Amino acid sequence: MSDDNQVYLPESFTALYVPPGKIKPSIGHREMAERYELCEDLANLLTEKAANMQFTLGITEELVLTQCELGLLAEPAVVSPVEARWVVCRLAELLNWPMDQLLQSPPSSDPEA
Repeated sequence: MSDDNQVYLPESFTALYVPPGKIKPSIGHREMAERYELCEDLANLLTEKAANMQFTLGITEELVLTQCELGLLAEPAVVSPVEARWVVCRLAELLNWPMDQLLQSPPSSDPEA
């Protein structure tokens, strides 16, 4: 069995690549696994930075997450807008921060954008 088949892809991530009205993702499993690993790594790498921003700047978790998302989208962006949103939602989850605001204002639904 190849390594590609051993990477767990959360439904929340695979959903980024399923166009509305379709059931099949728009990219292959290998590419999706690579994108997932990049996004998961980014979320984990941002945990310490985000916690430090919140503590040292005395700003809300929501503002920290917004700043992180804007940073992920700055050129040259390595993730799409929907991937950036997924990363900050995952970051909030890792830090046990509320993400209600993130879920209310979704970005563009096109991961290729």
